[in-house]
Amino acid sequence: MYDLKPIGVENPSKVMENKELSEKNKDAGNSADAVPNKKQKLDEREECETGRVQQQKCLKGDTCRCSQLEAEPIKDNRQLWDFQVRSKDIDWRQYVQPMDTTIRSGAVYLERQADFVGSHRVAVTEDNRRELLVCHDMMGNYLEDRHFHSSEKYDDYRFLHWSAVDYFCYFSHDYVTIPPSGWLNAAHRHGVPVLGTFIVETSRLLDEVLENEERVDRTVEALTRLCKHFSFEGWLVNVEVEVPQRNMPNLYRFVRELTNATESRVPHGRVLWYDSVTEDGKLKWQNELNSRNAEFFRRSHGTLINYAWDTGHLERSAQQAKAEDSPRHRVFMGLDVFGRSRKGGFQSLETMEHIADNGFSAGIFAPAWTFETLNRFGYNIKNPRGEEEVNSAFLARNETWWARIWPTLATHPYRLLPFFTDFCVGSGRASYERGFRISGDDSSFFNLSRQSLQPSVPLDKNAMHNFDDAFSGGCSLLLTNYERAFRLFVTDFELPQGVLLLGYAYKINGTAVTTNFDLLVRVTPLQRTSAELYIFCGEYNGSLVAPQRCYLSPYDSVLPRVHSQLPQDPRSLAAGWKVRYYLVKFDGPVRVQDIGVKCQRPAESKAEALLGGVYVEALSLEDLPDTHADIPVYGKNMWNELRS
Repeated sequence: MYDLKPIGVENPSKVMENKELSEKNKDAGNSADAVPNKKQKLDEREECETGRVQQQKCLKGDTCRCSQLEAEPIKDNRQLWDFQVRSKDIDWRQYVQPMDTTIRSGAVYLERQADFVGSHRVAVTEDNRRELLVCHDMMGNYLEDRHFHSSEKYDDYRFLHWSAVDYFCYFSHDYVTIPPSGWLNAAHRHGVPVLGTFIVETSRLLDEVLENEERVDRTVEALTRLCKHFSFEGWLVNVEVEVPQRNMPNLYRFVRELTNATESRVPHGRVLWYDSVTEDGKLKWQNELNSRNAEFFRRSHGTLINYAWDTGHLERSAQQAKAEDSPRHRVFMGLDVFGRSRKGGFQSLETMEHIADNGFSAGIFAPAWTFETLNRFGYNIKNPRGEEEVNSAFLARNETWWARIWPTLATHPYRLLPFFTDFCVGSGRASYERGFRISGDDSSFFNLSRQSLQPSVPLDKNAMHNFDDAFSGGCSLLLTNYERAFRLFVTDFELPQGVLLLGYAYKINGTAVTTNFDLLVRVTPLQRTSAELYIFCGEYNGSLVAPQRCYLSPYDSVLPRVHSQLPQDPRSLAAGWKVRYYLVKFDGPVRVQDIGVKCQRPAESKAEALLGGVYVEALSLEDLPDTHADIPVYGKNMWNELRS
């Protein structure tokens, strides 16, 4: 089986399987002697202590169902205050990747999201900033995604469009919703903070918290501990009950103290308030920011406004934000993708345009609509083993939905080098290495912790995830656009010494000789982004340099560095898969701003092109071998000028 090791642990020790523990408990329950004797108690205590040590490791990467590694909500205050969670003895830092704050740079607005040529970007500033909160609630959540390790339901809902997201909230209607590790790992890998949900739908629970200041502080301490223990970044607070007037001071105290504690003690901590309760404790959604809910806005990092707003609500929210001397991006106007109150579904763009045109951030609720509603068309979305018809239909609908609203969103470019992705979405019908199906691993998997870095913009009609064949992970990209170049990644890769190493794996099914495959790179001088150079990394007769464009052939000599998953030796690759590397030296420091694909085939051709992995690295001048491609960007030797 594919063995997924805990993050940062090279040799995890084995623990007892959950099945064995269950059988022991079952046998004990059927015993005629219902009262354990002294020896039994000592054995149980010893077993418990041993289990605490062993719980931090797991035996089978793809099948284990250890309860300690399964996410669970908290149901009441006793469980919250006393930290009654099954994984309390597990060091989750070994299983959850910290949020990568270096992976992406400040967001930009794209003129056109998919077009590679002539698509300019506008930097997001404090004056034009709009952010995006995504609230994930699919059929109550805590489904197969609750496990640390995978299920076989490879067609289940996956989130892919992280480059537009500023906050991701895992939502359920349980009292305290703790995000599962798979969602944390996928989000953190893309530099996105994750919020849990503190939702009160029973008055008794909130009355207990607000009984006195000590209870408030104890609750804040407990929630902060959960963030630190499970490695997530904060909370969406949603009070859905009437609050007695006498409890309002302590409710304000709770929001303020939770915000302060989360911000000061949790890395990148944030607390958002949901528009529900007013200043007099009434449960009355305002659908706007106004004087009746402004105090919660002041005591948190922002407010998610209920989705039943209209033009007047937008205008009054803008007026209140101005009165608060606050930027509008702290106000997240809600969109329910199921279309309650505002247009949703494939008409969501109209709602998103209203939000964007008025300068507000957006709070998208239930984007899994693209998956859940498949059952309306006869798809079985509950098959525990998954179905390819469901998988392909969901991915196509999902790309279309996000592509339609993308013009209203900002995109975060990737900036960290080295950069590598095999496009794995966190699921597959099998697992692959170098194009080979991993021996003995014929089972499907769903595991968001295995999700790789995803394309910066929706693929929509340009490409699709292909699960029939992959170079690495669980899928590859199958190109569907053979007419023009299109963008995959918005990047901000700085090459201070002007040396670029780029590699990719690809495969042509069909008549490969008539198919031209290029990875396309847009480069600008480091300080002058208006001067562009397009580099076509394909198969040419040597290097051809022309104004604003350059055509390169693969580097055939031994490289000073390659990615472990993209070997140079073709003998180590599965049949049909090829790896190309390109080594380029520019005449000064440059910035890689976009990476895309251009693939051409004759109109009558049925050949199919697959992209299996992309690798980008910056080398030093000392690592540069004698043979490489020299490309002028500045038109003169910049190194002496930079040193002077």
